[in-house]
Amino acid sequence: MGTAIAVTIIILAVLAAGLAASGLYFYRVAIARNKKAVLERSPDLDDFGARRPDEAAEWARRQPWEYVAVKSRDGLALHGYYLEADEPSNRTVILAHGYSGEAMSNMRSLARFYREKLGYCVLMPDARGHGRSEGGYIGFGWPEREDYLEWIDYAVGRQGTDCRIVLHGVSMGGATVLMTSGERLPGQVKAVVSDCAYTSAVDILSYQLKRLYKLPAFPLVPVTSLVCRIRAGYSFYEASALRQVARAKTPILFIHGDADTFVPFGMVRRLYDECASEKELLVVPDAGHGLAYSADPEGYESAVRRFLRRHAG
Repeated sequence: MGTAIAVTIIILAVLAAGLAASGLYFYRVAIARNKKAVLERSPDLDDFGARRPDEAAEWARRQPWEYVAVKSRDGLALHGYYLEADEPSNRTVILAHGYSGEAMSNMRSLARFYREKLGYCVLMPDARGHGRSEGGYIGFGWPEREDYLEWIDYAVGRQGTDCRIVLHGVSMGGATVLMTSGERLPGQVKAVVSDCAYTSAVDILSYQLKRLYKLPAFPLVPVTSLVCRIRAGYSFYEASALRQVARAKTPILFIHGDADTFVPFGMVRRLYDECASEKELLVVPDAGHGLAYSADPEGYESAVRRFLRRHAG
């Protein structure tokens, strides 16, 4: 009997050590700040970079961007780029880039649209753990939602209490602005635009674990979430855009390409159904992940323009 118990304990210890090692590995792969080579393995992002419109690159180089910064609630220096409107304006868009991206390289097309065609001031932060901002991990939108409250305060302080603010995010940035929408927002935030966001960190990580590694979510997602709680201070189970939109009071425009297989198209249906605020949905036919704007720029701009005219003045 004693031998059997000892063998059982050894087996359990080996299994626990293996799970802990797996959790640490997937934390480094998905959460820790580093080059995300895993994205190069994805069958769903083959044309993500190739088809992304880049005609705004030269436009962005010519603009008089101002480097700006705020301090996060946990002490990180967060950096961004600010561009005044061509004509005096009290309207500002705060743009949120995606996973493993940077504001200037990922969001300049939308920055150009908002400034040149809508007359907005533009604020483009680098998310924590990205670009010029400090931070050793990616938060999948959860700690970032509080960072965006700081950026909102920055915009109000800069433009005054009569300003009108729009939050517009793509991919993880879309999830970030949705998670922000469930917080107590100042009245200056008039609208949210979310492009190809996921429902929650658990959902998207479970999906990608199966898609890229052919592995089940349990027990790897819970174990990695525990590692994330210890190392980064948050749990995957907290990071839910679904729960946050159920609390939202700000109008939200949801955008998704129906050919998106990186963040499955079905996720936007769940987000839209759960949303408690005024809402609209734009489905872009044949658009892959993050490619709705490039697939149908006229339809995209028209939908955003109408939505903002209605809700942001």
